[in-house]
Amino acid sequence: MADAPVVVAVDGPAASGKGTIARRLAEHLGFAHLDTGLLYRAVARRAMDRGGDPADGEAALRAARTLEAGDLAGEGLREETVTSAASVVAADPGVRAALLDFQRGFAAAPPGGAAGAVLDGRDIGTVVCPDAQVKLFLDASPEVRARRRVRELRQRGANAIYAAVLRDMEARDARDRDRAVAPLAPAEDAFVIDTSAMNADEAFREALAHFDARTTSQK
Repeated sequence: MADAPVVVAVDGPAASGKGTIARRLAEHLGFAHLDTGLLYRAVARRAMDRGGDPADGEAALRAARTLEAGDLAGEGLREETVTSAASVVAADPGVRAALLDFQRGFAAAPPGGAAGAVLDGRDIGTVVCPDAQVKLFLDASPEVRARRRVRELRQRGANAIYAAVLRDMEARDARDRDRAVAPLAPAEDAFVIDTSAMNADEAFREALAHFDARTTSQK
């Protein structure tokens, strides 16, 4: 019988570095990668494209139930309007339940027959894959994360204002941490990495070292 896939859960707030670390880990290990935030962005985008309000639970739920894999490659998923709408959509218990099977299926049977899967989001280690062999939680101060987001937006040509980005990020953090279902929080057995004073390479090395330590001890 083939070994079960190794699952790596990478959680954290926006601009903490979790997406970059998850992609690099997946590439380094030869694992499949799923940015679960794209699921909620795609739901928000689909609801908006249909003329619905993402804050309307029925519109968001219809979009979640009809979501297709191809929607994750749609245009405009990184736009700030979609980012804000995705945070609203993600707080809806019905939407989260509708997308749970998709995420767990990806972890249980990684595409391409990969030996493992790296999923990044906000509740991977606590709700989606509570039995993941490796759990990471990346964090950084709101000020550092806002500066990172401003730099990212300006590189895309957007006219980003730091004060506005920080305000939006703090509001999003509050929604994510205070929601009744699957609030943003480290799993009890997660390895927490504060990336405030780290560059991407330093954070990756720390994450990989923890992966190696965890998987070696479980053999």
